Amino acid sequence: MALRDRGYDVISIAEEHAGSPDEAVAAICDGEARILLTFDKDFGEMVFRRGLAAGSSVVLFRINPETEVLVGTVESLIVTGILTGGVFCVVARDRVRVRALSAKK
Repeated sequence: MALRDRGYDVISIAEEHAGSPDEAVAAICDGEARILLTFDKDFGEMVFRRGLAAGSSVVLFRINPETEVLVGTVESLIVTGILTGGVFCVVARDRVRVRALSAKK
């Protein structure tokens, strides 16, 4: 995994918790204070409408993983500090939208 190769502490749900439901993935990220990187739009509904905690921040990619450079985007978000403080971040080809997450319920 490219982020792991760059020295980031990364876990892969596919490698370590394959088949886990979204709620379990969110709980893992929350329990370990991890940034959740996903292509699954369901996480937006989970954290905003249902108030489910999903780690320190969530990054939803709305770009094609086969044609876009994801590692550089994630690294830029980390380096600039955008992902600190609990945010939901949507990464599209032409923009990045950031919204604060509510405090845990």
